[in-house]
Amino acid sequence: MPAEIIDGKAVAEQIRAEVKQAVAERVAAGKAVPGLATVLVGDNPASQVYVRNKRKACEEVGIQSFGFELPATATQEQVEGLVRELNQDSRIHGILVQLPLPDGLDEERVLGAISIQKDVDGFHPVNIGRLAQKGREPLFVPCTPAGCLYLIERVVPSLRGLNAVVLGRSNIVGMPMALLLVRADATVTICHSRTRDLPAVTRQADVLVAAVGRPEMVRADWVKPGAVVIDVGINRIEDPSHPKGQRLVGDVAFEEVRQVAGYITPVPGGVGPMTIAMLLNNTLRAAELAEM
Repeated sequence: MPAEIIDGKAVAEQIRAEVKQAVAERVAAGKAVPGLATVLVGDNPASQVYVRNKRKACEEVGIQSFGFELPATATQEQVEGLVRELNQDSRIHGILVQLPLPDGLDEERVLGAISIQKDVDGFHPVNIGRLAQKGREPLFVPCTPAGCLYLIERVVPSLRGLNAVVLGRSNIVGMPMALLLVRADATVTICHSRTRDLPAVTRQADVLVAAVGRPEMVRADWVKPGAVVIDVGINRIEDPSHPKGQRLVGDVAFEEVRQVAGYITPVPGGVGPMTIAMLLNNTLRAAELAEM
């Protein structure tokens, strides 16, 4: 039997509806409207699309959206200065600096300048540090990994003792994803370009998360029968048969792997919508924390 498809779009719509209702209840009770500030540096076309989608999503659920754009020539001091100004703005509960930043800017310094109480992307060193420490709780968890775990837990109620493999070790997805799985009591392996006999490692996974940015890298013979496969990749490939001459694919060869896996996320329509849904949820949480 082909794998059951995990419909991330439908799950994300449910989360958005819950956030919208919670925001409406806050406003009706006379509380502050949650506010999210997006910071875009430079003119990366993909980043512009991502920011536009995030701002639109905010408006749809009643969250105030504040957009700030700086040229690619902006200095480190200018970017950090803007972040510090936003830290002091009481209308803004969450700050999102769209990554990657232009060459020459220190991402770690910029992310570190964001107030931990407004770090809705979950990338502040303190939040990541708390995520890595047993007995500590981060204020916010990075949105994409949080969305992945949410989808996994819908089909696997308990990860305790299961083998989980994460393909990729980026700060944005791979590393925080591994930390979340460890917190859920899974036995976790992180794979990367230096991993020996990669297919043999991934075949041991009850849960496989692919986040390497290589089109259709994961093949059917890499996957354990019945495994849960979460595809984080978003890659454009040439396809003469497609009306646009190209199409989106993940890091997993979907049709092929679907014949082996137990559950699988599609691309598009899987993890992508969950990222924005979790960002909205984090922004709502930031507004609630500001009142404590």
